[in-house]
Amino acid sequence: MTDDDVIDYGAWGVEFFHRAVTEERVLRGVNVLSGRRIDVGPMGVGPGRLVKVTATGQIGTATGHRISDEPVALQVTLPVPLEFTIDLGMDKQRFRADIDVPLLITVHAREDLAIVLDITPPTASQVKVQLEGEGLRAQVLKVAAGVEGELRRFVAKYVAKELTKPYVKDATLIDVSAAIERASRGMGPKDDRSVGDEVTQDFEPALEDEIREHADLFVPEEPPA
Repeated sequence: MTDDDVIDYGAWGVEFFHRAVTEERVLRGVNVLSGRRIDVGPMGVGPGRLVKVTATGQIGTATGHRISDEPVALQVTLPVPLEFTIDLGMDKQRFRADIDVPLLITVHAREDLAIVLDITPPTASQVKVQLEGEGLRAQVLKVAAGVEGELRRFVAKYVAKELTKPYVKDATLIDVSAAIERASRGMGPKDDRSVGDEVTQDFEPALEDEIREHADLFVPEEPPA
């Protein structure tokens, strides 16, 4: 290693932090939510709440990008596609809702050498809902529009609740100290005795070479009387 390779501890820490907190690792933490089922309803909507709405789906795979380096922060979008069934009593109509849930993730360094991903859950107004359906009757479209507001509130509440669960907390914590400890156990030979054997095996021939090279140091200038 040359002097050009050496940096101070502060610069090393900053560089390590930014390399450890990549978009891939952050998204991996968020994507523990991916595949989680969502089941809504049947819930009554409209006058007298006579129209029943059911929705099923699952959380998709998150995407995102870094928006800040100090502090490190990412804007992540979590897709939640849902299939709706509207029971009008006489018949049923179906349509699709593509929902995007925005998450702001700020990364913090903790004094115990842990990296914590702090996820800010969205408000209902931040949840985006895109309704899709062909040939829907005007009455159904009106119901769908009414469902949209309820859907925003439900999804925001659901995601906020999931973010407090232990499996998410575990996934959003990078324990650097523990990782270093695990890595250090794998350094060098597993058997301490092999280390000692190698040291003594190398020492003996090295000492012999040293004695031969400097033999004059071991021979008295004058033979003893």
